[in-house]
Amino acid sequence: MSSFKISKLQVTNFRNLNSDIITFSNGINCILGENGNGKTNILEAINVLATKKSFRKNTSFPQFLSFDGGKPEIIFSSVFENHSQEKISYSAKMTSDNILWFLNGEPVKKKLDLKVIFINPFDSYGFHNNASDRREWIDFFIGQIDQTYKRNLSRYTQGMRFRNTLLSKKPNKFKEQIIASDPELSMLSMYLTARRVEFLKEIEDYIALTFKQIFSEEHQLKISLDSKIIGLSALNVQQVFRNNLEIDCERGHSSYGPHKDDYVLLFDGLNSYDYCSLGQQKMSYLSLLFAYIELFRYKYMSYPIVLIDDVSGELDQHRWRRLVEYLEKREFQVLITTANEKFKEELDRISGANKIHIKNGSVIK
Repeated sequence: MSSFKISKLQVTNFRNLNSDIITFSNGINCILGENGNGKTNILEAINVLATKKSFRKNTSFPQFLSFDGGKPEIIFSSVFENHSQEKISYSAKMTSDNILWFLNGEPVKKKLDLKVIFINPFDSYGFHNNASDRREWIDFFIGQIDQTYKRNLSRYTQGMRFRNTLLSKKPNKFKEQIIASDPELSMLSMYLTARRVEFLKEIEDYIALTFKQIFSEEHQLKISLDSKIIGLSALNVQQVFRNNLEIDCERGHSSYGPHKDDYVLLFDGLNSYDYCSLGQQKMSYLSLLFAYIELFRYKYMSYPIVLIDDVSGELDQHRWRRLVEYLEKREFQVLITTANEKFKEELDRISGANKIHIKNGSVIK
């Protein structure tokens, strides 16, 4: 897998950002400025360029488009550096209908395979409180390192959507159609469950270690899958689908499958949701993210680009100091934002850190 770092970025008509050329270093980049001036928008622009999506929920092209934009289109222009330190020009033109990609000035059908991770401790609340957020988190991060999982998850989602449409609308002979499609859903269910279990085992070795490295505290962290499919064969899963069919018909949707799975984050053997303070939950969530980054490096000998949005407001001073020390020792490219003066002082101590000052959507020289 190729490893990329961003060197330059220019965006036109994206939120409140002006068309300034922003230059990044390969190490730690501190994006500084008061709240509401566009710091997070820089992170979001990179995330959209890399994934076509925002890290903000329910956000699409109309929300991206600047209020002052003359044309209903957004232009992304960037320069990336690959593992061989070669410079690559990469740009995109986004409209409400589609997005076009250009590599070294030539149109390409597929976007560049850029890997980014967005980190915000505030997201810890959704992760700990909503099963759907936990499922989405796991599915996204497995999909980043396993394209087969991503494809099979898409097939399962489409198949389950078709099954639910039949259950809700109940067309002629809908039960026969459901029974005919259930074998494939059963096989996909088995695959997804097995891969999730494997992923959790892979990341387990890194969670407690990153927690100790970042927060200088030793705790046992483990994330486990709560699934009714574990231990069953594909035929068993198919039979459960069949046994639940009448209940599903009454409810108008499928009541069984990997889309109903959940995850439990254990902190010293106890459910972190029930027994941890909010501070411990945030630390556990951050440790989980950085554990994933280490797993990514182990599997692919490369790092994703790490986007960190104002952790200073979500952690106490001792903890974010430890986080800064941790980041200094890492080899991945980091873009970190803050409006906190004390946190700025801590970032100023980082040797060789690149400072980017933002005011009213513009880079201040």
